[in-house]
Amino acid sequence: MLSVFVRSALTKYRRSWLPGQAVVRAMSSSGGAVSPYTTLAISHPAESVTHVELHRPDKRNAMNRAFWSEMVVCFNEIAGDPGCRVVVVSGAGKVFTAGIDLMDMAGDILSPEGDDAARIAWNVRKVIAKYQQTFSVIEKCPKPVVVAVHGACVGGGVDLITACDIRLCTQDAWFQIKEVDIGLAADVGTLQRLPKVIGSRSLVNELALTGRKMFADEAKSSGLVSRVFADKEAMIAAALEMAGEIAGRSPVAVQGTKVNLVYSRDHSVAEGLDYMATWNMSMLQTQDVMKSAQASMEKKSPKTIAFSKL
Repeated sequence: MLSVFVRSALTKYRRSWLPGQAVVRAMSSSGGAVSPYTTLAISHPAESVTHVELHRPDKRNAMNRAFWSEMVVCFNEIAGDPGCRVVVVSGAGKVFTAGIDLMDMAGDILSPEGDDAARIAWNVRKVIAKYQQTFSVIEKCPKPVVVAVHGACVGGGVDLITACDIRLCTQDAWFQIKEVDIGLAADVGTLQRLPKVIGSRSLVNELALTGRKMFADEAKSSGLVSRVFADKEAMIAAALEMAGEIAGRSPVAVQGTKVNLVYSRDHSVAEGLDYMATWNMSMLQTQDVMKSAQASMEKKSPKTIAFSKL
């Protein structure tokens, strides 16, 4: 998270980063019951599809203390939910996220516990590791995660989206690794994941070291996002359609694909192949293979198959 902060930085950014003390009772985007979360709205727009919406629109979806813990609880629950096969993540309001809510989060770093430098550092490290988990839990979730970005995606927003599997954005979207502008190195995932998302190491270094904005067209050409849409409505519709296509496939195949893609990203080809062989020696023993093959021979869509929950 925030490695070191000075009070002057907080004063400088006070006007552009709003306090996050007020509790937001997020309603389901489908108009249903009150969400159990204060920073997220959870809905189920289609069968086997879960929509997680960052829901602090009055604060530009800035990431306050509640957000960092609620994301972990939310995605751990999704990971174990047999009724969910794919997740869509988006932001409520005018932007995807303004990043970390500095005013709400400052206390965790400005007042670390410890009797000396070693103990203070030890405790700060634990805080950073805790906040890293907020986005690692997305990557570890076996369900594919499609993220739909509109407007600003700043700081922690880049950490979040690089942990997702498929990234979409609107034409007005822009991305910024903001941490260097407030005196620290990004420490919850961007510097580790972005180089494996974007093919150009030089471009990653430029974005991280200058803090400049990357706009939608460059995000598309560099590989940060795979598709760009005219507006948020079109993007969300496309994200849900894509989620429906994924959800219509065998959950054994889909979740196995995600797990092995993540594993292979961080290992050699030989290690990835060995892991894949070990994985499929059990996963191939599923009725889903025969059902899918039969549907293919009959020229039917996989979505016509009634796959068992996983």
